[in-house]
Amino acid sequence: MDFKRVSFLVGCFVFGLVGLFTEVKGGNVLHKSKCNYTAIYNFGDSNSDTGTTSAAFTEIYPPNGENFPGNFPKRNCDGRLIIDFIAEELELPYLSAYLDSIGSSYNHGANFAMGGSSIRQGGFNEVFLSLQISQFRQFKFRTMALYNQSSNNSADACFKSRLPKSMDFSKALYTLDIGQNDLSFGFMNSDQHPVRASIPDILTKFSQGVQKLYNEGARLFWIHNTGPIGCFPRTNQQHKPNPQELDSAGCRKSENEITQEFNKQLKDLVFQLRKELPTAKFTYVDVYSAKYELIKNARNQGFVNPKKFCCGTTKSIRVDCGKKKIKNGKEEYNKCKTPWKYISWDGVHYSEAANRWLATRILNGSFSDPPVPISMACN
Repeated sequence: MDFKRVSFLVGCFVFGLVGLFTEVKGGNVLHKSKCNYTAIYNFGDSNSDTGTTSAAFTEIYPPNGENFPGNFPKRNCDGRLIIDFIAEELELPYLSAYLDSIGSSYNHGANFAMGGSSIRQGGFNEVFLSLQISQFRQFKFRTMALYNQSSNNSADACFKSRLPKSMDFSKALYTLDIGQNDLSFGFMNSDQHPVRASIPDILTKFSQGVQKLYNEGARLFWIHNTGPIGCFPRTNQQHKPNPQELDSAGCRKSENEITQEFNKQLKDLVFQLRKELPTAKFTYVDVYSAKYELIKNARNQGFVNPKKFCCGTTKSIRVDCGKKKIKNGKEEYNKCKTPWKYISWDGVHYSEAANRWLATRILNGSFSDPPVPISMACN
């Protein structure tokens, strides 16, 4: 066989391999289309509460929400939360809180998250994950019943315009960001050994909640782990820790170690759920690492010292953003002048600037398992 023929055959073989690789890669990655989520249904705590607390329990006072479109103080933040940036990324409206009857629309989902909520019953309030899921089941049942009973007259058409546009709940995205309060409540009311020991039971309740959602048709899950609780500026300022209790980022090591253990077991649980519920898609999002990276590199990212927070005081054991002070004979809010430079808004919750930074890194899949952007998490 002459040299030219050998070269030709080798070239064909290599070209064929490249073509095969391109086809496989293209079929799995490059040619994946964006997901057409019909809605978002969110479950969680104050990190994603878009109005439940203010509707059900107590008013959230300015300057909360001062940078949110419409300037409505419904969130524990100066502006948007990560769940708001998720809605923007998916080109869907901001989520209305399920319990908020004023100006709400549920065309593209609903938010069941409430500030203080936990996975298990018996925490900062009585709204826990199972109750939020019961509210979702009621929401689903009633909307489907109303669709089936309504006619085509103008009154019914107006009413239906505020309900979900799609009754196919299997094509909605189900986001869960909850668990922080289970650990935080434990840290406040016991030593750390019982908190660590409680993790398996907490996650059993979480698994049961996911199973309930699955039984209601949920198939696309986006699950956030819990952020670094040991980095809360409010706690560090109210209870001055010893230097040996802190890590290089100024966070309490022991609380973060337990939080990381919680997240490890949560990730293992998500892997197990994939086996038990093979027709569902689960994306596990390492919010802890994203938040810790931001805190550790705050100054390099244009933020001030992450140990400081913008709104409220350290005099109250609870978050008191909205409290006023007298300055030069005038009443004004206890708030910094440059909230966009702060990672922490009120000592516990993140600022809009921090949430934007986090969303940019979370939603593109950089901290996800599998590493896919949220717009393609259905594939």
